[in-house]
Amino acid sequence: MSIATQLPTAPLTLTPGAVQELKKLKEQQEISEDFGLRVGVEGGGCAGMNYILGFDQKKDGDSEYEIEGIRVFMNKAHGLYLAGMEIDFKNGLDARGFIFNNPNAESTCGCGSSFSA
Repeated sequence: MSIATQLPTAPLTLTPGAVQELKKLKEQQEISEDFGLRVGVEGGGCAGMNYILGFDQKKDGDSEYEIEGIRVFMNKAHGLYLAGMEIDFKNGLDARGFIFNNPNAESTCGCGSSFSA
């Protein structure tokens, strides 16, 4: 009898468009299964903090989640800034790329990849 490990509920969401694009990128770049999507923040940018989004291996201090079959890694300290955030992907004439809808952001820059909390 095996015991299934259940991952905690992720503090952020990925829209169907983001999930589709991330799975496509992972396949195209032949990223191995021991890599997951790293979501986080770092100091910098015109509004004070930048979002981190990319494939990476799990590190000490990370929480791990699973969203629609995608492993998601996030440094536990970043949860304060990312709780409730939605990541979307747009592929239109007016915008192309990942969009961060963060309810914790007090202000954002024009490009949408930098914010202040």
